[in-house]
Amino acid sequence: MTYLGENIKKLGFGLMRLPQKDGVIDIEQTKQMVDMFLKAGFTYFDTAWAYEGSEEAIRQALVERYPRESYQLATKNAAWINCKTKEEATAQLQVSLERTKAKYFDFYLLHNLGEHRTKYFDDYDMWSWVQEQKKAGLVKHVGFSFHSTPEELEEILKAHPEMEFVQLQINYADWENPAVQSRACYEVARKYGKPVVIMEPVKGGMLATPPEAVDKILKEAEPDASAASWAVRFAADLEGIITVLSGMSNVEQMQDNLSYMKDFEGLTKSERETLAKAQKTLNEIPLIPCTTCNYCAKVCPMEIGISGSFTAMNYLTLYGSKEMAANQENWLVSGHGKKRANECIKCGKCEEVCPQHIKIRDELEKVSGVFCA
Repeated sequence: MTYLGENIKKLGFGLMRLPQKDGVIDIEQTKQMVDMFLKAGFTYFDTAWAYEGSEEAIRQALVERYPRESYQLATKNAAWINCKTKEEATAQLQVSLERTKAKYFDFYLLHNLGEHRTKYFDDYDMWSWVQEQKKAGLVKHVGFSFHSTPEELEEILKAHPEMEFVQLQINYADWENPAVQSRACYEVARKYGKPVVIMEPVKGGMLATPPEAVDKILKEAEPDASAASWAVRFAADLEGIITVLSGMSNVEQMQDNLSYMKDFEGLTKSERETLAKAQKTLNEIPLIPCTTCNYCAKVCPMEIGISGSFTAMNYLTLYGSKEMAANQENWLVSGHGKKRANECIKCGKCEEVCPQHIKIRDELEKVSGVFCA
């Protein structure tokens, strides 16, 4: 039984983190990376209306230099970004077509569904609109990218069976992570027969430099393989995958990805065992045991972003990157309309309802010291 994208090679060029030179996208290096990618037999490129400079860059590096039928180009519509009317939301497609000069998009995604963002696509009936664009030949395949719970994903797929594919955050670190639930979301997509485009296989670069104990396991198994290669291969080994996006930022990253993905045919039993060992070790690192059930949020009089604060703190513990952890804290707390940890009044109501018996007040004080100082 065939599925959408089955014949596309399992590495996609994510265009969100293109190389920079003097603060702007380095077009010449991007051209070099595009040439390498296509020469190796890979054809899937992923950009978005919201990726600053990316659509214009791929016009210069790809569209103006190669026959249109020689690659697949995906872009995305973010109706929730500064759109007050349906007309403003739908205008993003024409902007993307103008920036890229691509004539049409092989894959068009409603971008970052989940939580409050889904409502914009519903209110503007973007679901019907995108089908009209497909009939008009401006897009070939329609789907959506998603960052939320498996339950919400199932609701969307039930309501919109016409969606042809789903883009999900999947990596070995988040496979059982209660804050992301990669495995559960993947299984929902499979249940509804939707092929998957994988994003964040290296978790924004974090799995390129995993915790020391995890890195040791990977190096012992394959001394010459990069840590990032293990992450991408884990994702590419899953069934029903259109492609695995890697946001490559320089020629060296492109060379590394091509070296192990050019002839990739799946993980061996030994490689799967190594990754399982790495996952086990990762899961044994002591973290705040928050499952993001958010019972605490329902009783907090100050509306503190408790689970988001804990997810950010766990990022810092696992990967040691304060910058990435701070970005998480900003997005998951302030970005979701919640108060920060330093506004906790220590009433203790949250601790009375926490199924994990977390000393929430003490943990929030630590979060405040790290992110709110």
